[in-house]
Amino acid sequence: MGDYKKEMKAGDYVFIQFGHNDEAKEPQYKDRYTPVPDYKKNLALMIGDTRANNATPILVTPVSRMRFSNDGTALETHIEYTAAVWEVGKQYHVPVIDLDARSRKLLQQLGPEPSKMLFMYLDSMQHPHYPNGRKDGTHFNEYGARRMAELVLAEMRKQQLPLVARITTQAAP
Repeated sequence: MGDYKKEMKAGDYVFIQFGHNDEAKEPQYKDRYTPVPDYKKNLALMIGDTRANNATPILVTPVSRMRFSNDGTALETHIEYTAAVWEVGKQYHVPVIDLDARSRKLLQQLGPEPSKMLFMYLDSMQHPHYPNGRKDGTHFNEYGARRMAELVLAEMRKQQLPLVARITTQAAP
């Protein structure tokens, strides 16, 4: 989890969100896998470290992957880990932003093909870092990342989190 504690200052808000790599059980990702009980311990550790630095923790469920059933229904991709975030949030009295549900709802609204515009779906020679192209339903492109940030902001406003008072509606120069 790195040296995140050195970067925190009193009064900061710390958004705690992970889960994609933690749940990867495939053999090639075995070093990333974290069982749910350990995942919950990691969330609790980060909450404790955040509070010890007089900062405010906010939990965010893992963002949905782009997975659809044959009938076009957006599938839940983080069931156990999203539930763990809610449990830890309740236990430690930390607000939870359900990005899993919100992002899945957006994917459902868009549908399987249009959803690709949010992710790293690139044709060959479309991006210099991926000359052979890329078909990635996990990682967002810039547009997709902005859409996910908008979902988080909308939920912050809905929950009336104190941080919202510090957010300006002016566009950056």
